[in-house]
This record gives sequence, C-alpha cells and structure tokens, in this order.
Amino acid sequence: MLKKISSYAFVLIGLVLFNSCKKEYESIQSIDDRKLEDYFAKNNITAIKDPKGTGFYYQITNPGTGDLFLNTDSVLYNVTLKSLSNGTTYYSTPPSGNLGNKVGYTSQLQVGAVDVATGKVAVYASLTPISTAIRALKPGGSAKVFLPSYLAFGNNGEAAIGVPSNDIIEITINTFTQKSQAALDEQRLQAFLLSKGINNAVRDVTGVYYVVTQAGTGTEPIDLSSAITINYTGRLLNGTVFETNTSGTVVQTLSTFITGWNVLSKFRKGTKIRLIIPSTRAYGNEVRSNVIWENTPLDFDIEILEVAN
Repeated sequence: MLKKISSYAFVLIGLVLFNSCKKEYESIQSIDDRKLEDYFAKNNITAIKDPKGTGFYYQITNPGTGDLFLNTDSVLYNVTLKSLSNGTTYYSTPPSGNLGNKVGYTSQLQVGAVDVATGKVAVYASLTPISTAIRALKPGGSAKVFLPSYLAFGNNGEAAIGVPSNDIIEITINTFTQKSQAALDEQRLQAFLLSKGINNAVRDVTGVYYVVTQAGTGTEPIDLSSAITINYTGRLLNGTVFETNTSGTVVQTLSTFITGWNVLSKFRKGTKIRLIIPSTRAYGNEVRSNVIWENTPLDFDIEILEVAN
C-alpha cells in the first residue's frame, strides 16, 4: 500500500523543482552580464557601464585631444565588430575608406554585403552604444564597446556576417583627428603620392591630383557636355582594380562621370592621364560595390580616344 506523502515533503519537492526551473531558464541578460564581468576581471579591464542602464559597457583606450564630441559634431571614424568569446572579426571598416556622420547618427552601420543588382547593402546594424562611446572621446580618440548579445544580434544572430546566436560583441572605435572628409582625403592622397614616389603630380583646385603621361594632340575642346570615348582602369589606393575597360567602347558625356573627372576638360584627344581623386569628388559616402565603400579615394588611368561636341 502506498505511503501518504507529508505536506513537508511536497514543500521540499516544490523547492527543488523551483530551483531547477530557475537554473534552466536563467535569462540571457544575467548570463551575458556574468560573462562580461568574468571577462573584465580576467583581463583587468575597468569598463564604464552605460549610465542609462541598458546593459552595455565601454572602455576608453585613448581619450584623444581637444574637446569632447557633441551630438551635433561631425566625426570621421572606423569600427571593428568581433566576437568577445573567440575573437572572430565579423565586420571591419575597409581601410581604403572610413565612416563619417554627425555623432548623433553614428549608431547605424552598413555591415553586410552589397547587392550588385540593386546597389543596396543587405544588412544594417543599429548599434546605439557607438554614439555613446564617441561622445566620451575627443578627436583622435579610441574606445571599445562591450555589447551583450541581447543588445546586438540576439538569439537569431546574423548569418550574413557570420554572427552566431547569443554572441557578445566587442566593438573597437577609432576616430580621426581631421574634422572634414576633405582634410582626411588630402592627407591620404599626399601619403599615397609619397609612398609611390610620384613627385610630378599637379593638384587641381578641386583637390584632384593628376599626372599627364602623354600629351594630347587633338584640337576639339572638352566641356561637360562633350561626348568622350575613353579607355580607363580604376583602382583603390591599395592597387585593387575595381573596374577597367580598354576596348575603346566607352562613350559618355563628361558630365555623367564622377566629378573628379571634370579635370579632363583641361585636356584634348590623345591625352593619357592619371587621376588621383579624393572621395569627395568620387562616390562620397555611398557604398558602390563590395570594393568601393564609404569615403574611398580612387586612382584612375585614362586615355582620351575621341571627343565629340
């Protein structure tokens, strides 16, 4: 015959079941918080917790110089997103360019691949802590943001850039000292010319540098409405070719090219020229392909084959 279970036994069973459920259903917030605290202790990191209590932390690795960034300030910067657990890099701003925005709008990142057919970026990430960290910096400063998974890509992760489920993200932010894209581009172009030993480049008033490798012999003037037939090769400053056509089949009016090409109006048919173009005269902050990202200076070799007015 079954023995009667006492009410005390029921209480004990209930406590065991309750504690078991608590352990089984521990929230992702508490799991992430514990992982972050363990990481900080192990690596002797003094991190600042978001004063609004949202759950992320940040660390100032280099405060920079000058005045702290304000929401209304423009900031030029690069970021890297990686896994806190294993160091896998999921996204890094291409070194050929940089990000740039008002500080208050720095939370929106284009981190996915570009759809070649539409030119649209497949994945955006809204990472508000980036702007919080930047406001704690001065120009040239750097910081790290430690982002719990529930504030990053959550349980779903992000397959397009390889983020698994519930991964804590470490974001490294590096700001530039330059306050305008034109100033940063100018520094990059001068460094490029120096590194290549190009000492005969002429700087146009637009900021475009050019080197004539063959003088033209044509007499027809070129203006923005001229139809020009050209051969060309376009590269990033690191030498990566993103587009080329040397078949003599490209015929367009000068006004349809990027504005850096307007320098061609100084020349005539038969000219061979190299143009080193700041991003502000190229595609600006547009993402044009998986090679040309935001604020990327460009390097072109161009031959003017025909001119028609």
